[in-house]
This record gives sequence, structure tokens and C-alpha cells, in this order.
Amino acid sequence: MTTATLNPTPAHKADVPVHASRETNWRHIAGRVVYHVFVMAFALLMIYPIIWMVFSAFKPTDTVFATAGQLIPTEWTLDNFVNGLKGFMGTGFVRFMGNSLLIAVIATAGTIASSAITAYALSRLRFPGRRILFVAMLVSMMLPAQVLMVPQYIWYQKLGWTDSYLPLIVPYCFAIQGFFIYLIMNFIDGIPRSLDEAAKIDGCSYYGIFFRVIVPLITPAVVTGCIFSFMWRWDDFLSALLYVNKTEWYPVSLALKLFSDPSSGSDYGAMFAMASISILPSVLIFLFFQKHLVQGVATSGLKG
Repeated sequence: MTTATLNPTPAHKADVPVHASRETNWRHIAGRVVYHVFVMAFALLMIYPIIWMVFSAFKPTDTVFATAGQLIPTEWTLDNFVNGLKGFMGTGFVRFMGNSLLIAVIATAGTIASSAITAYALSRLRFPGRRILFVAMLVSMMLPAQVLMVPQYIWYQKLGWTDSYLPLIVPYCFAIQGFFIYLIMNFIDGIPRSLDEAAKIDGCSYYGIFFRVIVPLITPAVVTGCIFSFMWRWDDFLSALLYVNKTEWYPVSLALKLFSDPSSGSDYGAMFAMASISILPSVLIFLFFQKHLVQGVATSGLKG
């Protein structure tokens, strides 16, 4: 009686030499090593200016550029931080950071709230002119900010908003940035419409559907939008330069230029010290919300 083999070894596996399999593994490992070395070298090249700035903040001011080719300071000092925090004309640098925080938080909240409502309307509601508005939104994303600078300034001047924070906050509460609308629309388009229909059966209005169904499901997009909006408003230099004239109202981005005065003297050590402090909010936000940021950028919505 012949006994049959229950699990015969596949012929193609038996024919593969052991050394060929090992060679393939070594090639894979070598490729991964080369890839990671290249990525790390490129990342170091990109962040080197920031590293140089941070180390320069601990150098005496008169040696910052004299030892520009030397990354690690030979003489460490905290005087740059002490002088930088004193600020200018009786206004401490903490006040400037508070101004930036006020502008960034309010403008970000207005941007995300208005963009989410607009994205919901363009994605779920059907009304005349919807496609025209969507195309206009895409076209607005292609316009450089410099094109709108002059007409916006004239408009705000007529409204009496110059020399205040109003031009830096109020416009962002009306969904003027198409990037965030488009980002949130992608998430809403991925949410099954059956959830909307089930909510309608339960008696929800369009507002109820938005707040009870849509908003909880677009959290990755909202967090991603908050991160980008906060960073852009925190680093906004040009708008503050146009509309803010009083020194005590300066945000961080505008206050940093006060350390550099070509006509008299420049305290570059204090400027680098305050610049190092000013990037901390953006770095901390990125570290704490990195998971949501990657999820928001990598996905286009929920698939159902």
C-alpha cells in the first residue's frame, strides 16, 4: 500500500538555491541601509540652519559671525536670552509672543470653523451655482498673495482697520483659504451618505447632521488644518508689517527684525536666541499632533 505525501514541497521552492535566497536578503538589507543613510543625510542638511541658529544663540554676540564656520560654541553664554527677553522700549519679548498667540489662536479657530462649514455645504448640499463656487475656490488657491496685497490694503484702509489686528483675524473667519476647504471636503466626500440619511430619519436637520455626524468624523482633517493654520499665522510677517504700526502690538515675526538695525548696531545673538524660542510652539504642536497630521495628509477621507 502506497502512502501519499500530505504536504509536498513545491517544486519552485526546492529549485531555489540557498545562496540565491541569501543574496536577495543581503541586497534588500543593503538597499534599506542606503535609503536610510540618504534620508538622514538629507534631513540633517535641511535642519542644519536651525541647529546653527540654536547654537549661535549661546555664543557671545561679537563672535556669532566671527565663528560662523564653527557649530559648537567655544564660550557658552545666556546673556543673549536675557537681553532678548527685555524686548524694546519697555515692551518685553513675552508680550510679543502673547500677541502672536492671540492672533494665531483666534485666526485658526475662525479659519477651521468657517472652512468646515463651507466644505460641508459644497460636499453635501445641492444648490444653484455650487460648481461655480467650487471652481472659484480652486482658482483662488492659485493666486499669489502679492496680487491681492494692494486692493486688500485699500479695502481695509477704507474700513478703518489699519493699525489693528482686525486685518490679521477677521478675514480668516470667512473661509478665505481654499486649501483648508479642499482638505476637509476630501474627508467629507469619503463619509458614506447613508449616515446622513440615517440621521435624517432620526429627525436631524442639516445642522444636526453636520455637528453630530460630520464633525466627529473629520477630526484628522480638522487637526491637520489647525496645525497648518497656526504655523502660517504664527510666522506671518508681511501682513503684520503692513497693518501693525505700534511696537507694543508687534507679533513675534515682526519683533525679531528690531534686533537688526543696519544704521546703528545689531544684536544678532539676542535675535537668534529669541528666534530659537519663537519656533518652540510650532515644534511642540508638531510633536504632540504628529499622528493626526500624518493621518490627515496621507488619507483623503473615510472609505465606507
